[in-house]
Amino acid sequence: MNLFLRISAIVRFCFFMGLILVSLGSLSGMFLVFYMAKDLPKLPSPLSKIIETPQTQIYASNGQVLIRLGERQAVSLDMVSKNFINAILATEDHLFFEHRGINKLRTLKALYITLTSPSGKVEGASTITQQLAKNLFFSFKKTYARKFKELLVSMQIEASSTKEEILQTYINQIHFGAGAQGVEKAAQVFFGKTALDLTLPEAALLAGLPKSPTNYNPFRHYDLALKRRDIVLNRMVQAGFISDVDARQAMMTRPELYHEQSDSRTGSYFLDALISELISKYGEDVVYHGGIKIYATLDTRLQSYAQQALKKGLENLDAMMGITDGTVDPPQGAIVAIDTGSGAVKAMIGGRDYYESEFNRATKSRRQPGSGFKPFLYYTALKDLGFHPATVMTDKPVLIPVKGAADWEPKNFSKTFNGPMILKKALTESVNTIAAQMVEKVGPDAVVRTAKTCGIESPLQEVYSVALGTSNVTPFEMAAAFSVFATIGVKHEPFLFWRIEDAYGRIIFEHIVQEKRVLDPSITYQLVDMMKSVIDTGSGKSIRQLGFHRAAAGKTGTTDNFNDAWFTGFTPTLCTSVWTGFDKERKLLDRNNIGITGGRGAAPIWADFMMNAVNSDPERDFPIPDNVHFEAVDTVTGCPPEGQGGGREQMSVPLKAEQQLCRDEQ
Repeated sequence: MNLFLRISAIVRFCFFMGLILVSLGSLSGMFLVFYMAKDLPKLPSPLSKIIETPQTQIYASNGQVLIRLGERQAVSLDMVSKNFINAILATEDHLFFEHRGINKLRTLKALYITLTSPSGKVEGASTITQQLAKNLFFSFKKTYARKFKELLVSMQIEASSTKEEILQTYINQIHFGAGAQGVEKAAQVFFGKTALDLTLPEAALLAGLPKSPTNYNPFRHYDLALKRRDIVLNRMVQAGFISDVDARQAMMTRPELYHEQSDSRTGSYFLDALISELISKYGEDVVYHGGIKIYATLDTRLQSYAQQALKKGLENLDAMMGITDGTVDPPQGAIVAIDTGSGAVKAMIGGRDYYESEFNRATKSRRQPGSGFKPFLYYTALKDLGFHPATVMTDKPVLIPVKGAADWEPKNFSKTFNGPMILKKALTESVNTIAAQMVEKVGPDAVVRTAKTCGIESPLQEVYSVALGTSNVTPFEMAAAFSVFATIGVKHEPFLFWRIEDAYGRIIFEHIVQEKRVLDPSITYQLVDMMKSVIDTGSGKSIRQLGFHRAAAGKTGTTDNFNDAWFTGFTPTLCTSVWTGFDKERKLLDRNNIGITGGRGAAPIWADFMMNAVNSDPERDFPIPDNVHFEAVDTVTGCPPEGQGGGREQMSVPLKAEQQLCRDEQ
């Protein structure tokens, strides 16, 4: 009997599609349809099995299951509010009980748009039955062949199942967002009740979500969800399911959401970022319905260390500032750690408490990096001006004319000027006036190009102050960009997952690590050596004082107003960026009303995390390019110390063979 129904459906479908194609002038269309009909997937019996795919699973780098997506709680039609059934029919397929799986007029219109679209767009005209049929075609691409086959399977479904069976299967497979699949789960997640108890305003709101569960998520975009709800109510009026009066009354109601929704959250900033990327690439149907397996880059051990370090660091920051428990808006923080050899994101924490705030400051909060941006300037100056770490410049008052704006007069944090010094000393102590003189020489556009080359994607203003970090960036971008320094100029694009498999174990995506040399290795090594000095003796020396003694380099960052405190640093294998500050920009001030710098607020968190993260790794230092050698120089003159008066500070600097000492630029 099933074979007879299948053949009957094929014949009727081929006849219908043949008519369509003939009407468009193609007598060969019938043969095309019969060709498309071969190799169709087998229709399950009973129909409800069409949605019985395994749950999507996300694995950590060690194979541990991090989360399962797509949990369903199937219910029969008589256990679902009539309000919802009418709402979903009005929204998705108001002629559902009249057609046989295909809405002929909509299909003709969609086919015409598809065939005449200059962009090659495949227009959809899916009925509820066709949307069910898509579950049998696991593919990321909408193609002509797939659409034809979906239409054919729709005819098979209609021939072998009742309308009630089709509708019941459909409402149990819809994805509503917030981890809710199926109407019963959605009713519980959003309203804390069963699907049978949904009121008209609640039912219409739910029926509007499948169009774009992320954009209409009422937990995050309540007003947008209500606007979409009102569209659904109007469609219910047009379809004759409710009266104008019913619709107007429902529109005046603001349904109360159920806020005990921990089961709908991932509990992880990393997983939120990963799922968001997966949805943007493959769509919510694949992510929540496909039963796929995602092998993430997350290292659960490093993630735990990052969580602990941030928690402890923010508690110390609270104590430093005199903030007590219960403060409504305490300072926040973020950590991102990236494997320098591949670009794999090993740890990501986007705030002090995920369940208090899901906002991911690691990827979404753009803040001024302050002096943390100077390495991009220093690399540019070394490359474009021929400077080297022993080049001498003068720490002095600076006034730079700006066309069409007030003159720029940057200040040092110390409010003092120390005269001549080599560049390595200037970066070690984070001297703003010398950075200002360099950006005037190379131009802000060149600094922006270097930052973009390394991986900064946020908009950067081509103004002189960009060298002092006045354009907003994210911790994720800073970790990715500084990774290029850690590899002595080789860039790896950061990524969140290694591989994706479908429900049958077939690999549908695999990340291949690709490296690209973007910076000169000798110049990059000179910069890294200067950044090592930041940790050894400079603005990040608290890291050594806290007990981290491995080869490492980095840069503190503090904004002029003390709103942001950063430290981004790296070993040869791991690059980590730490940010601390208030969500609503406020000064980070200690109990004595003194501003908290990156060295005090962020560097201790970095040190705490890195001591645990790389503890089991073998000791390594940054590789020295063949054409680089070291010289000891006076930090004031940039010359070898012989013959210089006693007691002056000296530094070892890396030089390329052709570079000359005692070069004074001022």
